[in-house]
Amino acid sequence: MDLSYLLEDKYSMHFANTVKKATPVYGAGMVLKAYNIDGDVRIKYKDQSDFENIARQFGIFEEWKDGVPRTAYKGVVVFRHQTSRRIFLVGPESLKLLKIEES
Repeated sequence: MDLSYLLEDKYSMHFANTVKKATPVYGAGMVLKAYNIDGDVRIKYKDQSDFENIARQFGIFEEWKDGVPRTAYKGVVVFRHQTSRRIFLVGPESLKLLKIEES
């Protein structure tokens, strides 16, 4: 089985494209907004406190270590919530870690 897609270079590109294609959501009522979007959703957070508030609303792990949420890849936490059809990506407002330009 070819697992080369899991090598750092290829996986980083794939992950960056997934984040870039996800519909960004931020601000008041963002949980409701996120549920009403078809497809993958990127929920932006400003800081640790903001992330913890979002995590509580979705019931995901809130803990931080070394300046990033636990279970995060490049600052982005990926999870499925009450559906297997799409993913939720909770990530920082800036996508500089993934070398993605905001559109």
